[in-house]
Amino acid sequence: MSSHPRKIAALLVHRVLDQGQSLAGMLGPQLATLDDPRQRALTQELVFGTLRWSYRLEALLALLLRKPLKKKDRDLHALLLVGLYQLLILEIPAHAAVSETVEVVRQLGKNWAAGMVNGVLRNAQRQSSALLETIEASATARWSHPDWWIERLQQDWPDNWQQILDAGNQRPPMVLRVNLLQVERDEYLQQLRSAGIEAQPLSFPGSAIRLDEPVAVDNLPGFRDGRVSVQDGAAQMCASLLDLQAGQRVLDACAAPGGKTGHILEAEPQLECLLAIDIEEHRLRKVRENLQRLQLDADLAAVDAADPQSWWDGKPFDRILLDAPCSASGIARRHPDIKRLRRSADVRSLSQQQQRLLEALWPLLASGGMLLYVSCSVFCQENSDNLRGFLDRHADAGELPLQADWGKVLPVGRQLLPGEHDMDGFYFACLIKN
Repeated sequence: MSSHPRKIAALLVHRVLDQGQSLAGMLGPQLATLDDPRQRALTQELVFGTLRWSYRLEALLALLLRKPLKKKDRDLHALLLVGLYQLLILEIPAHAAVSETVEVVRQLGKNWAAGMVNGVLRNAQRQSSALLETIEASATARWSHPDWWIERLQQDWPDNWQQILDAGNQRPPMVLRVNLLQVERDEYLQQLRSAGIEAQPLSFPGSAIRLDEPVAVDNLPGFRDGRVSVQDGAAQMCASLLDLQAGQRVLDACAAPGGKTGHILEAEPQLECLLAIDIEEHRLRKVRENLQRLQLDADLAAVDAADPQSWWDGKPFDRILLDAPCSASGIARRHPDIKRLRRSADVRSLSQQQQRLLEALWPLLASGGMLLYVSCSVFCQENSDNLRGFLDRHADAGELPLQADWGKVLPVGRQLLPGEHDMDGFYFACLIKN
């Protein structure tokens, strides 16, 4: 059925907006119901694009509807947003966008609404310039981020907040990490070109490649054999910042889904041990699958990083990677549902959780060892504010300043802003135990 992608897209948008569900667990199973790769690609584009621009689209829809739809018809609200995204942002030809969207109304069993949906979309097409001009006065509609998020960025990043918001609305590039144990980056670039896939090396780190256009992982040469993984360039920086050496004991805390775990082993295969932990067993399964594909091995444990007494054997670690649970505000371009699911109060509770993890893991670090704190947030409360407080409380902790020509220097650590160097927004701080 030609409109099936739009029906699935509206269903997923409805679940995010009205039921508070995360895309992560829903998208894959829904895409799997579509046989045609082009339909899967269209569905994904409609879902991600509608959620990315949902605040803007909702402001437009409010101008077009005489009154809000009833609660039982919120699926139509989501469908209208998908229709507006097609018309005004994706610029799908109007006849296709409108007729296919109206067809979904009938598939939903709501024939009474077909005329309303058709009228709203036709009016949007005719009045688009005036409508867009009207909503520009609202910061939420203009930037398509929640008010509290915009205000926090203005406070934390007075010179960069607009750049961060703009980057959060862009389509992210597909970036690969070459397994340098198996193949050199230049050689893998040649393999991609031989397969008809255009790609460029990132300026750093030395394992990173950006594809000109996303492709299915099964089309990547050697993916199933572990020759390459999908991982943003910022996430790839962790392995080099850890300054890994043969014979070290390394702890990868909050390790799922295992991208950084695999990269640590690729960067230094002669570690004495690598213990990768995560609080949920089902999340560790993904780590295990990734390591099997890469033909690498680590010790895995489903334990609470904040409660080491229950699992630590007393042997100190030379390196600890704390990839802290966070608001994920630096990767909103990859996960646009975050903008709808996150709340201002979450930032404070996440900051408290991050502090608990720092306090719990610090005693596990050997004298002279390094703890690398990483988050994919751009909010200072989760990053430099946390680390500054930690250093004030711990006389045996010192910062190892990152000497680099990327990112912004903060009171503690450095921040890569979203979109800089084709990367996601990530924060890094290196702590040394004196």
